[in-house]
Amino acid sequence: METPGGGDASTEDERAAPIVWNVLDRRTYWRNIIGFWILGLCNNFSYVIMLSAAHDILSTQEGANTTRPTPPPNSTQMPSASVPGGGTNRGGRFDCNSISTAAILLADILPTLIIKLVSPFLIHLLPYGYRVLFCCFSALTSFIVVSFSVVTWISILGVVFASVSSGLGEYTFLSLTAHFQTEVVWGWASGTGAAGLFGALSYSGLTQGALTPRHTLQLMVLVPVIQWASYFCLLVLPPTFSNWGLENVDGSAARRDRDEGLEEQPLIPSGGSGSMESHLNFSNKMQIIQRFLKYTVPLSLIYFAEYFINQGLFELLYFPTCFLGHSAQYRWYQTIYQAGVFASRSSAKCFRIHRIWIPAVLQFVNLFFLLSVVWFSYLPTIWIVFAIILYEGLLGGAGYVNTFNNISEETSDREREFAMGAASIADTMGIAISGAVALPFHNWLCQLG
Repeated sequence: METPGGGDASTEDERAAPIVWNVLDRRTYWRNIIGFWILGLCNNFSYVIMLSAAHDILSTQEGANTTRPTPPPNSTQMPSASVPGGGTNRGGRFDCNSISTAAILLADILPTLIIKLVSPFLIHLLPYGYRVLFCCFSALTSFIVVSFSVVTWISILGVVFASVSSGLGEYTFLSLTAHFQTEVVWGWASGTGAAGLFGALSYSGLTQGALTPRHTLQLMVLVPVIQWASYFCLLVLPPTFSNWGLENVDGSAARRDRDEGLEEQPLIPSGGSGSMESHLNFSNKMQIIQRFLKYTVPLSLIYFAEYFINQGLFELLYFPTCFLGHSAQYRWYQTIYQAGVFASRSSAKCFRIHRIWIPAVLQFVNLFFLLSVVWFSYLPTIWIVFAIILYEGLLGGAGYVNTFNNISEETSDREREFAMGAASIADTMGIAISGAVALPFHNWLCQLG
């Protein structure tokens, strides 16, 4: 029988040992992939929930400032009000909130953007264990604050907590993939896609059924608890990896050995919280960032286009004669979009895309088409919009998973941890710019007579 390192075993003991190692390695392999899948799911869950609840948050709390009657406790229909004074704009050409859902998007993404801009140069000073605990605490706080909020600004504050959790988590866990086998990147990407689908679907389903938006958000406090358990109980961290200390050893050699199915060898010390980034100076980091602009710039454009659609146009794609109400239409747009994202982010094993500019161009085609639909209102049925939104999600998810897979494969062991984390700013930058543009655009449309 051949041993993991090659060569023939000559004794019974030598034949038995590789079997044990193979079984243990297989279990570790799948525990880590599943662990990163759950981390991706939980990390993006609060972010997705806040975007799915954006229409309800604004409608409910703006309507609370009026004297109009409120709906029954279990109703998902939100009160209307005239503008100014809050509520929705029922007198203009479009049926929309006086504050765009892009306001929720900006609160959900700007803290993430700040974290990702700073993290490439400072985050290696903070051990991974503390980062994960802070992510879980911020997510828990976000659900509690928004669910008990009675005014919009407090809800926005809760959304900020969700953004901090998601942004720090994405940078942390993408960097952490450098210490594991390469397949965990696929597990992470698929999990983040699942967060979109399950987050939007659970919110839409629960609010369409028996629960109010407030009670639905309160139920979501279980998510950060699962995230904590996945990291601290499920992942099999390298034996040389420290969650809490600032002194650790470089995990690049361990990662290479795990990829090759070999027993781990002694590793070379590095300075700082298990991070390989400490080997890179400022010039090295800027060179890495520049080298992968061919992936990160198209990814930013993809996310600009799709989030302009999601937060600038979704609420305006309203079909008055549809069997779904306005709030329900918005929620199901989000759900269908996330279904497409989940499918494509889980597709890395099936097909690969190296030219990320292709889905970027196609996403802008979607943007201009749906913009024409909003302006001219020529589509006869909501089902066509559902199909386009599903396609939109497929493009966005494909751009994300292929960007990080390409970067992971094209970096050396010492570059990979920094490159994966730094590249995560691409989608955030596109989303932030999109929210900044979609907000005034939406408000301008809502003021049209």
